[in-house]
Amino acid sequence: RDKIRLVGGDSSCSGRVELWHRGSWGTVCDDSWDIAAAEVVCRQLGCGPAVSALPEAAFGEGTGPVWLEHVECRGTEPSLQRCWARLGDGGLCRHK
Repeated sequence: RDKIRLVGGDSSCSGRVELWHRGSWGTVCDDSWDIAAAEVVCRQLGCGPAVSALPEAAFGEGTGPVWLEHVECRGTEPSLQRCWARLGDGGLCRHK
């Protein structure tokens, strides 16, 4: 089962997106993050429709690896892992 969570928000349905991969939690690069990607995450977590997709570490900078970069979702995917994305931590995306 794919593990995903939101961290740093004021509820379980608000915050920075983090994924469990290769034995540790890491982040998702927000360079191409948009409302369609937020819609997928909100649905995956049972949170209802997305309200917004905030850029530039709005919920604080993450730590650890950046697991996904350049995420592109249509908004209809059942999980974030079904969206197109480049595997991260090649150093192209920083925690900022």
